[in-house]
Amino acid sequence: MNKTIKAAVIGDPIAHSLSPKIHNFFLQKYKISGSYQLINVKPKDLNHDVARIIKEVYKGFNVTIPHKENILPLCHHLSKTAKIIGAVNTVLILEDGKIFGHNSDAQGFINNLKYSVPSFIAKNKNAFVIGAGGASRAVIYALINERIKNIAITNRSEIKAQKLIKDFSNFAKTKNCQLHLLSKEDFQDQLKNCDILVNSTSLGMQGCDKLEINIKNLAKSAIVYDIVYRPLITNMLQQAKYQGNEIVTGIGMLIFQAMVGFEMWYGKKAEYCQELAELLIENQ
Repeated sequence: MNKTIKAAVIGDPIAHSLSPKIHNFFLQKYKISGSYQLINVKPKDLNHDVARIIKEVYKGFNVTIPHKENILPLCHHLSKTAKIIGAVNTVLILEDGKIFGHNSDAQGFINNLKYSVPSFIAKNKNAFVIGAGGASRAVIYALINERIKNIAITNRSEIKAQKLIKDFSNFAKTKNCQLHLLSKEDFQDQLKNCDILVNSTSLGMQGCDKLEINIKNLAKSAIVYDIVYRPLITNMLQQAKYQGNEIVTGIGMLIFQAMVGFEMWYGKKAEYCQELAELLIENQ
């Protein structure tokens, strides 16, 4: 009889996570004997609970807020992506009980873009990114990796944005990418030079503050991408649709980043499925 492969997601709070719906959908689709569950882990219990998960022979787990950075010292091995981004969201438990940490958010971000707008080539283009938090780091990494030429960043905290630029300066240099910090006014003014505009903050999400941005100067050919998926069509995406810009919603990023872990743990490369996206949107 096939042994059930166990995986999970850890975080605090965790009840809202859509990860079990994604993984259980794929487990059922590919008829894999596996389970995926939510595990609430308080910050003070992180070391203890990770040790317990290893002991209980899990194949791996996803990591969400507030543990994405605090898990780093517990990883025996880190992917290059996780090292540069400075956060881990996908963990593989190796045969010897050691843990390998990876960040699949960057891959999720870029794969969703390529799936949604196959004609878009990032190389030598100009990206405008709102935000300098954890998700922003994954977005910036993904864009640099695709050899985007310039990334203009705006953020409420300039200090945080400057730190992000400093952290990515070496990696950006290797890919011939320039990073710039712009005030909100300059950012909006220069949108005429934008090829892709990305909101990488939680602003505009249900229960969060509204994202205050005026995109009237945005080039008509520019793509507008919001990583928020509750609501699916955010205020920024509504503005973009009204102006005739092509839009990319955040639900695909969530699915594509999950597919990386799914393959790691269950040994099956899942295919993106519109049926799953619709199921997640309905269940919001």
